[in-house]
Amino acid sequence: CGDVGFGKTEVAMRAAFVAVNDGKQVAILVPTTLLAQQHYENFRDRFANWPVSIEVLSRFKTTKEQNAVIKEVESGQIDILIGTHKLLQNSIKYKDLGLLIVDEEHRFGVKQKEKIKQLRSNVDILTLTATPIPRTLNMAMGGMRDLSIIATPPAKRLAVKTFVRERDDALIRESILREILRGGQVYFLHNNVDTIDKTAADIQALLPEAKIVTAHGQMRERELERIMSDFYHQRYNVLVCTTIIETGIDVPSANTIIMDRADHLGLAQLHQLRGRVGRGAEQSYCILMTSHKLSNDSKTRLETMVKTN
Repeated sequence: CGDVGFGKTEVAMRAAFVAVNDGKQVAILVPTTLLAQQHYENFRDRFANWPVSIEVLSRFKTTKEQNAVIKEVESGQIDILIGTHKLLQNSIKYKDLGLLIVDEEHRFGVKQKEKIKQLRSNVDILTLTATPIPRTLNMAMGGMRDLSIIATPPAKRLAVKTFVRERDDALIRESILREILRGGQVYFLHNNVDTIDKTAADIQALLPEAKIVTAHGQMRERELERIMSDFYHQRYNVLVCTTIIETGIDVPSANTIIMDRADHLGLAQLHQLRGRVGRGAEQSYCILMTSHKLSNDSKTRLETMVKTN
């Protein structure tokens, strides 16, 4: 258990290396396709100098490609397999699975966890989470699970400065412009697919100089993959998106996040989304924009976010 960006993936990589070195296969279970893709690229880079074969199973692959991967897993040609809940399908038979890594454990339901339990008798399981669910904590307190906490932030890490403001065009323009002028990138979170294109057009009108692109979960796989890759390589400097970026997306040059209607998001969501920025050594900013009428619950959530900077 460790806060967003504190190095849980690093622990997972080292654990995977130990398992593969002992001739075992490793399965890495993640909640979203985008995160599977990003882990795949990170693991491939990291293991580039080692004879380790790594594959990914997600909706970015065609059925034919997926079947080929499943065959290779069965024959033991693949050492590390990364994927979404597809990894738990009965059709996948591992030759010699030694370690299962579950990233963002709180995003999986009881059904999937029961499936994981069936593997448990002869497989080591490492679960990673920034916001542990009560059931996990309870099991840790009861001694059924070992719990270790990464409490030290990486060197040179600065806390994200968080502000709560009423929605205001001048504020949006100023915040985005400040980030672009220092060579950074901005996430603008608008969690409504129906109006996301209009929102992007409004921001473009406010900031003609910005290079804006939208991303949401209803897009075609290849298109979404291309957009995220382009944003990562700084071909765009503003990403108008839904909560699809909530888990694990790591873009070091994105250091401002503006959340539209932040009062509609839950505390764990706000915490995860804020963790998308401030992953480098730059000072980063999180602006929570609200409507003028707030419920007491929303107020408390937003105040908590400002206090837990």
